[in-house]
Amino acid sequence: MKKFLPFLFVFTAVLPAVANSQLALDEALRATYTACVGIDDELAELKKMAGINTAVTGVATAAGAGATVTGLVKASKDAKADQLEKILEEIEQKTKNLDPMTEVEIEVAIADFHKDSVTKLTSSQSIEDELAKLNKQSKNLGNWRTGLMATSAVANVAGTVIASGNKIDGDVKASINACKAAVVNLRSAMMQARLNGVDISEAQHIADVCGEYDFADLSKVNTKAKGAAISSGIGAATGVVGTIVSATANSNDVRNDNSDGGKKKEKTLNTTANVLAGATTAASATATVFNATQIKAIKNVAEIAEKCTGVLR
Repeated sequence: MKKFLPFLFVFTAVLPAVANSQLALDEALRATYTACVGIDDELAELKKMAGINTAVTGVATAAGAGATVTGLVKASKDAKADQLEKILEEIEQKTKNLDPMTEVEIEVAIADFHKDSVTKLTSSQSIEDELAKLNKQSKNLGNWRTGLMATSAVANVAGTVIASGNKIDGDVKASINACKAAVVNLRSAMMQARLNGVDISEAQHIADVCGEYDFADLSKVNTKAKGAAISSGIGAATGVVGTIVSATANSNDVRNDNSDGGKKKEKTLNTTANVLAGATTAASATATVFNATQIKAIKNVAEIAEKCTGVLR
């Protein structure tokens, strides 16, 4: 019996240490569960909003591109209208001088116009009809450009608001930091438990998976959000100004002023509107890229959160 007493003493001395190590490990696991579970839900909302914003700025880009193309088509119509107006002025001047143009002379005068048109004009009346048609098309195109610019501006305003709020804020950061701290404590409990012969395989797997937060670059998410907000803000500003300029250029007061100064003003306003449409498109496209890359940045962190929650449940 005396031979077994030392072993019994060692065994009874080790039992409390093992029990305490197991208890400490269980507490560390519970603390890790409390700190880490649920972060994936917070990040899922960010990813969803980044996806929505990508679609919103995509609409802004498409509308801006549409306004740009429409503005260029309008410019082409306006150039043809100017050409016809000059020909009409020449015909009218010759008529006043009692030297009216013949049909052949009209065809010669309008030869340059015929190069770019399938419509054959042979009289002053046909020229006036074609001019009226071009002016009507120009007016409609101007209205479409204004509408598309307004659509792009509104979408960019929405994109700015969404991007400004779609960041890893203090709450999410605090949750991730709490999870990282819990994993550190878990590793400490695991070391003591291993020394006392406790099985730590499950805890090791949890620590390995949730410990990946140490390699997550949270700054990328907010950097992309900031870039998207700035780009959308620029697109909103140029879109609003472009809408006003386009509407002014297409107003009856400006269009009906046929003086040299009035025509110059209309052309300048239309050129400015087209430039602003292009700038809005570029800014919107940049915002779309930022939003798309933000989705990827959030996804990288979200994958860690999903895996961590998965091993804890």
